[in-house]
Amino acid sequence: MRRARKHNPNIPSHIDQAAIPAACFFDHRGRGTWYTLHRDEAGRQRRQNVAPATATLSELHKIMELRDGIDRDSLRYLCEKFHDSAQFKRLAAKTQADYCYSRDALLAIPTRIGKPLGELAVRKFTSALVQRLVDRIADEGTPSKAAHLLRYLRRVMQWGRNRGYLDANPAMGIEAPVERRQRRLPSAETMQKLIDRARELGQLKRGQPGACPEYLSYVMELAYLCRLRGIEAVTLTDANELQDGVLTNRRKGSRDNVVRWTPRLRAAWDGAKAYRGRIWESKRTAVPTAADKRFIIVAAHGGALQKSSLDTAWQRFITTAIEAGVITAEERFGLHDLKRRGITDTPGTRADKQLASGHRDESMLDVYDHSIPLVDPSSN
Repeated sequence: MRRARKHNPNIPSHIDQAAIPAACFFDHRGRGTWYTLHRDEAGRQRRQNVAPATATLSELHKIMELRDGIDRDSLRYLCEKFHDSAQFKRLAAKTQADYCYSRDALLAIPTRIGKPLGELAVRKFTSALVQRLVDRIADEGTPSKAAHLLRYLRRVMQWGRNRGYLDANPAMGIEAPVERRQRRLPSAETMQKLIDRARELGQLKRGQPGACPEYLSYVMELAYLCRLRGIEAVTLTDANELQDGVLTNRRKGSRDNVVRWTPRLRAAWDGAKAYRGRIWESKRTAVPTAADKRFIIVAAHGGALQKSSLDTAWQRFITTAIEAGVITAEERFGLHDLKRRGITDTPGTRADKQLASGHRDESMLDVYDHSIPLVDPSSN
């Protein structure tokens, strides 16, 4: 722990002595000078003058940080401050992971002057420079990566602008690259084949070749039948079980609805609860008294299943299915695509599908509904 400095009456009055950087000292002799101490290769203590008496406190901090290899003007420093901020720590874990990936990729980009992008002074960034950077990454065949880096840079620079690290946000107004949209729609046969496989492999004991978590087949069924995202499926609780059906818990502003019970939906729901009961009994888990705390889908340890764990289990399951020849690499799809299959298979008009999916905007059906309307000819 750093010891508090004793008050020195010789230090210039414009300096807050409680905030003087560590290892920085003042010599009042002559006109006065700020200095620091270090040891040479022989271990002898040496003195080095670093600033005149007129230096400000911020200048002293910058000098000492530069000596320690920290450049407060660089993009790297701005990113570090953003990642240490309360605003960053309040972000969802998935968003934090995406921002960390974007930061590492952005800071390592080489520049013409021989330095990585992270070492450049952030105040010297211009909109033209950012646009060239985004265009270059997109032209390399990775438009999605370029879009991610742009979103991250825009967020970081706006955070820095609001806190005085730079005067303007040059990433605002930049033309974003057109990302390749992956709107995969698994065939009904492929989907059912994988649900059956997940149900079969879920009965194997953990550690057996090919085994997958038992909850995976229930998540797939709920995501398809209720038209849910993966995160929505794993956060269903006993409070979502109503007499008429399953009350959804949709994200991103979509409307909730109640999905009526069918034999298939009831079987998936009761199967997940039975699995949960066996896990809780084997782990001697304390059962929450509040219905909204009793998750339908639980992990092997008895607690709530994290979305990251679900994603990992899904990727492993899909990879092994391809390796086993159950599906081809072209037939691969994501958990979110089960929602797309569910909306496409919903009978009725577009209005019926919109009501079932919970989308507030009808245009979203163009993304999720891949059904082909059956219409009458223009005349008899």
